[in-house]
Amino acid sequence: MSRVLPYPLLTAALLLMWLLLTSFSPGQFLLGAAIAVGASRAMAALQPSKPRLRRWQLIPRLAAIVALDIWLSNVAVARLTLGRGRSNRRSGFVAIPLDLRDKNGLAILACIITSTPGTAWIEHAYDSNVLLIHVLDLVDEDEWVSLIKNRYEHLLMEIFE
Repeated sequence: MSRVLPYPLLTAALLLMWLLLTSFSPGQFLLGAAIAVGASRAMAALQPSKPRLRRWQLIPRLAAIVALDIWLSNVAVARLTLGRGRSNRRSGFVAIPLDLRDKNGLAILACIITSTPGTAWIEHAYDSNVLLIHVLDLVDEDEWVSLIKNRYEHLLMEIFE
């Protein structure tokens, strides 16, 4: 069974999502099943490593911080786009030297930064471990470096390393 469906939960979830996004018919079911099985086998070919969580109890704290930051960032971006403070807005790039080396931690940091409105993960130089982000309203680069390192990277390092 594991050779045909290496990730049965992923296959079922993809098939369900396919059926929710399209009309439910026998043809759509077969097409969705074929795509879900193909995606599951492709995932098996990637052979993702399992994350090693050192302090999993910090995950709810990180999730709460990220949820609050996303909310506050939504409000700030809405103010910028609706006209308040639009004239003095300056966007730019910030290079952040990282200490985090764990691939799973870096992936979660990428999700956090990209899901927060007003910021985008642009590039991570693996050899120098420098992260480049784009900020919509860049006032102080040092503040952004401190925010990413102290608010997110520190917790991710405690969780994964």
